[in-house]
Amino acid sequence: MSAHSYPQLHADAWRLFLPLQGEGWDEGDLIINAMKRMSSINQIITPTWLPNFRNLGTVLRTVLLVNAIAFFSALTQADTFDHLWQQLLYGSALLQPVLLMSLLLLYIINPYLNRFNYWLNVAGIVVLVALITLGLDKLGGDLFAAPDELNSFRYLRHVLESAIVILLLLSYFRWRTLALSPAKHAARLQALQARIRPHFLFNSINAVLAIVRADPKRAEIALEDMADLFRMAMSDAQEMVSLRKEVQLARQYIALEVMRMGERLQVRWDIQHMPDDALIPPLVLQPLLENAVYHGIEPLGEGCIEVKIRQDGKHLQVQVSNPVAPHARPHTQGHKIALSNIRERLSLLFDVEADYRVERASDYYHVHILIPYVKET
Repeated sequence: MSAHSYPQLHADAWRLFLPLQGEGWDEGDLIINAMKRMSSINQIITPTWLPNFRNLGTVLRTVLLVNAIAFFSALTQADTFDHLWQQLLYGSALLQPVLLMSLLLLYIINPYLNRFNYWLNVAGIVVLVALITLGLDKLGGDLFAAPDELNSFRYLRHVLESAIVILLLLSYFRWRTLALSPAKHAARLQALQARIRPHFLFNSINAVLAIVRADPKRAEIALEDMADLFRMAMSDAQEMVSLRKEVQLARQYIALEVMRMGERLQVRWDIQHMPDDALIPPLVLQPLLENAVYHGIEPLGEGCIEVKIRQDGKHLQVQVSNPVAPHARPHTQGHKIALSNIRERLSLLFDVEADYRVERASDYYHVHILIPYVKET
C-alpha cells in the first residue's frame, strides 16, 4: 500500500515521513507519527498564569495598581486632608522602596518562575515581597511609621499589607491572562493569523497550471512554496518563529507573485543588518507584502516594494513600503482587517512594548513595526 492510499493526510506530512519507509517503518507507524506531527497545528498553548515581570506593560500596571491601592487605603483611614496627606507620606516612604526592590528582584528571577508550579511560585513571590518589606521596615526604623505607630505591631501590619497587595496583583494578572487566553481567544488568534486571501491561492494555482508542462521543475518549486505558506498559516498563533524563517517565507510568497506578475513586481530587501537569532510572531511580514502587492502594485501595474529589517538596540524594526496610485480606492476592506489583526496580535504578545504605525501619503504607503528583540534559545 502506498502513501497515496491515505488521502486524508496532508501531503506535507507524507513528504516529511516518507524517507522513514527505508528505515523499517511500516505504514501504520508512518500514520501515527504523521498525525502526531500534524496535531501540533491545532494545539493551544497552556497560558502562563504569572505575568512577565520583564515586560514594560506589566511593570507599569503594577506600579499604577499598587499606588492606587495605597491611595484608596489611605483615603479610607483619613478623617481630614491633613491626615490623608500624612497617611500618604508615611505610606509612600516605605511603599516605593519596597515596590522598586521587589520589581527589580522579580525582573532578575523572572526566567526561572515558570519552571515550577503556579501556586509554589505565588507562595515564593509573597514570601519574597514580605521579607523585603520587613527588611526595609526594620532598616528604616521610625522613618516608615507615623507617631502613633511606634510599636512592634506595625511590622506585622506592613508585612500582611504587602502580602495582601501582591496576592491581589497576582490575582489580577491571572484574571487578565484568563480573559486573553481561553480557547475561544486562541482560536480567534489563529483565525486572525490565517489571512492568506483566497484570491492568492487561486492566482497561484492558475500560474502553476500555466507552466506545469513547459517548466515542471519551476511548478514543483511553486507548489512547495504554497505548501510552506499554508502550513505556516495553520500553525499555532502564539508561537514565535525565527526571523530567518519569516523572511524565507516572505521570499517564497514574493516568488509566487513574481511568477504571476513577472518583472512588473520588484522587491528591494534591506536586511543586511537583520539579526539572525531574532524571534518574531509568524505571518507578520507576509500579509504586509500581500497588501503591498494587492493594493499598491496591482492598481499601478508595476512598482517596487521596499522591505527593511534591522536591530535597534533592544528592539527589532520592520518597515514595508510600497507605492500607491493617487486617490485609488482599495479593492476591499480586507487590507484594513489584515493590518488591524497584526496590530492586535502584537499588542497581545508584547503589550505596550510593541509599536505599530501606518504612514500614508498620496503616492506611498509605509508600515512601521517595532517589537522587543527576542533571541532564539
